[in-house]
Amino acid sequence: MAEATLSSARPARRPIAGRVRAALILFAIFAALPPVAAAIDDPFLVLIGTRILAYAIAALALDLILGYGAMVSFGHAAYLGFGTYAVAVLSSYGINDIFVQIAAAMGVSALFALITGAISLRTTGVYFIMITLAFGQMAYFFFISLSAYGGDDGYGLSQRSTVLGSDMLENDFTLYYATLIMLIALFWLCHRIVGSRFGRVLTGIRENRVRMEAIGYSPFRYQLTAFVISGCLTAVAGVFLANQAEFVSPAFISWHRSGELIVMVVLGGIGTLTGAIGGAVAVLLLEEVLGSLTEHWKLWFGLFLVLMVLYSPHGITGVFKKLGIGGSAK
Repeated sequence: MAEATLSSARPARRPIAGRVRAALILFAIFAALPPVAAAIDDPFLVLIGTRILAYAIAALALDLILGYGAMVSFGHAAYLGFGTYAVAVLSSYGINDIFVQIAAAMGVSALFALITGAISLRTTGVYFIMITLAFGQMAYFFFISLSAYGGDDGYGLSQRSTVLGSDMLENDFTLYYATLIMLIALFWLCHRIVGSRFGRVLTGIRENRVRMEAIGYSPFRYQLTAFVISGCLTAVAGVFLANQAEFVSPAFISWHRSGELIVMVVLGGIGTLTGAIGGAVAVLLLEEVLGSLTEHWKLWFGLFLVLMVLYSPHGITGVFKKLGIGGSAK
């Protein structure tokens, strides 16, 4: 009787939302990759996996403003570049600690996003796309002009970042798991942001800007804050990408790269967070698999995108929903 009373007094457990459950499954698969690579003696899988995880962080950050704020930034690769060059520039001065490099990358990105966002957000629609593209290309040509860091040819890193003086990231497996831990932490952060009052206001602005203004909210302030947060998180992806490649180049910053990030978000499912991660996985795996089969892999990749848009406008997330996998939309 007492047990029954105690049991009824306990708060009901909240079910895990479908998308969070899908993310947990993805993270479990990611965690299992290094042991599988070791078992089949193919360490290259770990390097590919680290690259996928870094781009998943960037896609996650872009989805925060594209999916929840309807801000189509076509210059987001600039923040990826700030992350990669923060590693290169600081390491050239003997500053190799990854926490310092992440802080520097986020600081520069926050300043750039604050200035360019404040200007870009005075426009909407195609004008917003064009102005973010212009700022992204300005960053691209700035890094090309850095002859001390290789200019157009790029710059090779002498070593990977350290963690509080330890060179543990020199091990590919350790770098992989460090990137995975960062992805999980940032997913949790983004999940909390979109579920918070701030996130709900941002979504409300996406749905009906005029109505949100009428009830007293300032869309500009919320959108600019989200834009800065997204830029900072993308810079973190750049730090890990530089460590994975052990090389930095303006190619990381070009508008093609910004387009690829948008494709990852759209392919995965806009406004789902988990979909952004799945989109990054799908795009990079298709690139690897199709690229190994034919040099004209982009033709087949384009055909795949056309079919996805025609038959599943909500991307991979939409496919799973049609199959009854993925649960609730939250």
